[in-house]
Amino acid sequence: MDTDRELINKIIDGNQHAFRILVEDYRRLVSHIVYRMVADTSDREELAQEVFIKIYRNLAGYRFKSKLSTWIGKIAYNSCLNYLQKKKAPLYEDQIDRNDFQSKQKNISGAKDESLSPDQLLQNQQVKTLLREEISHLSVQQRTIITLFHFDEMSYKEIGEIMNLPAGTVKSHLFRARKRLKERLLAKYKTEEFFQ
Repeated sequence: MDTDRELINKIIDGNQHAFRILVEDYRRLVSHIVYRMVADTSDREELAQEVFIKIYRNLAGYRFKSKLSTWIGKIAYNSCLNYLQKKKAPLYEDQIDRNDFQSKQKNISGAKDESLSPDQLLQNQQVKTLLREEISHLSVQQRTIITLFHFDEMSYKEIGEIMNLPAGTVKSHLFRARKRLKERLLAKYKTEEFFQ
């Protein structure tokens, strides 16, 4: 928290480099929320920028009652809800092009594991692709929760604060999302093909 407090104080004092650091640190979180909820690519980019503008404008009002990531996630989530209400836009169905997917995969999975063989790397990539495809069939709420929990490693409480849900409800949605994913995968693929 001390480093967040120092960073925020620098930003409030007008340090542009400090704000760039904040953007870099939280770009992935904002993208995970926006890209799960908004379908139009150009609107996604514009909305993500708008989220960071709102963050900048409201930093002086941040009171450290929750983690900075939770506060930023809440701003991103509420911005997406406002966007969807204004536009009455369809929710994102994970239709990303191959290049966009590969760049996101690098961010999500981190560096490649050098100890894996090319066959194992290919198989891991195929499993990730299948999971992404099946996640796209979940409700927007379940997609968002599963992304925040597994990709951003947030707690039930943090996700609940972002989405204005009790932690128990988040846990329930996550359980149902995992169950639905498992059912879809088992129905679509033979167990031995998918899980070998």
